Amino acid sequence: MAKKRLKPQNPFVLAEYAGPDYFCDRTEETEELISNLRNGRNTTLISPRRIGKTGLIKNAFYRIRKTEKDVICIYIDIFPTKNQHDFVQLFATALAQYVFSYEKQALRKLLHFFGSWRPLFSIDPITGMPTVSVSIQASQTEVTLKALFDYLKQSRHQVYIAIDEFQQITYYTERGTEALLRSYIQFAPNVHFIFSGSKQHLMAQIFNSPDRPFYQSTVGMWLCPLHEEIYYDFANHFFEARKGNLSKEIFHVIYKQFDGITASIQQILNRLYEQDKSISEECQVRDAIQHIIYRNSMQYEGLVLFLTDNQFSLLKAIAKAGRVKSPQAGEFIRKYELPSASSIKTALTVLTEKYLVYRDSDGYFVYDRFFALWLKQQV
Repeated sequence: MAKKRLKPQNPFVLAEYAGPDYFCDRTEETEELISNLRNGRNTTLISPRRIGKTGLIKNAFYRIRKTEKDVICIYIDIFPTKNQHDFVQLFATALAQYVFSYEKQALRKLLHFFGSWRPLFSIDPITGMPTVSVSIQASQTEVTLKALFDYLKQSRHQVYIAIDEFQQITYYTERGTEALLRSYIQFAPNVHFIFSGSKQHLMAQIFNSPDRPFYQSTVGMWLCPLHEEIYYDFANHFFEARKGNLSKEIFHVIYKQFDGITASIQQILNRLYEQDKSISEECQVRDAIQHIIYRNSMQYEGLVLFLTDNQFSLLKAIAKAGRVKSPQAGEFIRKYELPSASSIKTALTVLTEKYLVYRDSDGYFVYDRFFALWLKQQV
């Protein structure tokens, strides 16, 4: 059995899922996701980054494990992967870690099944928990992927797998990754998937294009920001629990400034909860935001270090404008003294690919609002 979760000292958690008590709402979305998995419907889950896809998935998995003891739930984030080998090694490590955490007696069987695996046991430096990872030879990539699905099919368990940032497979050096995965998935009746992604146009191409292997193979879900009223009640509950208060007007200011982006608002609430029992003044919020920007300044400096002059100038201009409908428009270029429209187009492509700039129906903007505020402070 997995080790019992420790109660967080600060209820506004910033990283790992800490349990349903610290997870805000998403009741309908959680029920829909669980229903899809239990009824054999693979799901495409799309939203911008930092809205809460990962938390939703882990909340659904938590709920499932509470009632289905024999189910296997695996979450992998493939954003760092560059090719099929990276993907398969990450997948294999996630499966081995799951078995090691929940079914230690089955680990020997698992490693015997995959004779070519080289397991590495270690202690997680953050959690102090034992972990296992596996190393796979590049020449064994496709063979191992097939073996992974063979193992899951013969496991006699219902298996739920979430692959986050799934659009990353479109950047792999190998062609045919989508077709390869689809060929195994469609013949694994006990294995069901959540394909999560933050680049809407790439996810749409994968799942909605008739010439792609995953065409109409999933049901879609779009994740919106948390409702402001619900989020406020959730947040204020923790302040009131220690005989304090979070002003509704102040929360509204935070919510609007950061467009309801969960990760950003959580950072501010985390800092405010640490500093004061009651939050009623905007100066408290400004101090919290400035602290977060200062704390991240070295990271931001590292991000812009590898940008060209054109890319950095465009990034600063978008941050100062807030949101730009057409960055190649003459008026925008003249106002911020930018180079030619063709240079802007090239720079914009790079910034979008690096997730520094995001586009929605209202235009382009710097998605990390703290980063945007930092950029505004640069000369």
